Amino acid sequence: MQEKSYRKHSTRILLIATLIIGGTMDAMAIEEAVYNEVIKEGKFEIRDYAPQILAETLVEGDLEQAGNEAFNRLFRYISGDNRSRRKVEMTAPVSQEPKGEKIKMTAPLGQERVQEKWAVSFMMPASYTLETLPEPVDRRINLRQVPARRMAVVRYSGFWSEKNYLRYKMELESWIRDRGITIVGAPVWARYNPPFTPWFLRRNEILIPIGAASDH
Repeated sequence: MQEKSYRKHSTRILLIATLIIGGTMDAMAIEEAVYNEVIKEGKFEIRDYAPQILAETLVEGDLEQAGNEAFNRLFRYISGDNRSRRKVEMTAPVSQEPKGEKIKMTAPLGQERVQEKWAVSFMMPASYTLETLPEPVDRRINLRQVPARRMAVVRYSGFWSEKNYLRYKMELESWIRDRGITIVGAPVWARYNPPFTPWFLRRNEILIPIGAASDH
């Protein structure tokens, strides 16, 4: 009797795990930002990204609080909270970057945030243009075109925490510095999975814009 109960319990756990992983994989089967891989060294990469259109909003607070508040605001927009009452397909990743951050170009390479604000954005599907996207009802949401960019990237799994963000940002900056590459913009924190995804299955990235001529 006890063995039968144990088997039943184990089967239930396995079923739940399968549903979670299956749901994660389904959620990842959505449109992602288009890029060409230039270099790959372990968890580090250099990518060339195609132009994108972003729905972006500015939020104050720390990294985690700002991300949660902005996500809800942007999700309402793509769910129909717009002038046309149209839904827009979800894409990946959800991106977040500090606003008002200035880059010191002297050695050692460092960064200084001058405002406690974060720009959080959803990439819009490639089938849209600025003219065909529905206009946001919320005036705090801005639609903007981002030109083609070359990005240095580090990929990692784990919790969506500022501790992890800072750790991997420092590792990526060190990798960039060792290669003699020029940073030309603020770091971007990218999340590819829904909140219910187990931490060990999450795909997270930090991307830093670099000079287009950095053919290393």
